[in-house]
Amino acid sequence: MAVSTQFTKFSGSPMDDPILYRSMVGALQYATLTRPDIQFVANKVCQFMHRPTVDHWAAVKRILRYLQSTVDHGLLFEKQSSINIYAFFDDDWAGCLDDRKSTGGFAIFHGNNLISWSARK
Repeated sequence: MAVSTQFTKFSGSPMDDPILYRSMVGALQYATLTRPDIQFVANKVCQFMHRPTVDHWAAVKRILRYLQSTVDHGLLFEKQSSINIYAFFDDDWAGCLDDRKSTGGFAIFHGNNLISWSARK
């Protein structure tokens, strides 16, 4: 998803079949177990499950195209000789245009192995 993409509750016209949207977003949530690289965008599209629009659906299709082109990516755990732990965190303070809440996330690595991550609003 482009960094500058801003969604609101009412951006675009309502979808004809919101059940399809909810089904695909649920599948994306399941995929985040092994694909933490889509955690943030999956969280973003989950925020509009109550009233999905055509713009929100376009974002879901973009995520699915990304997954299709990176099917060989995923979590890989390698044996580590070092005990270095790295942590990364990012926030967008009051970035949601609807309720002015923040979205943030973190990733913790043991060497090259991702061991914990989270994204939340």
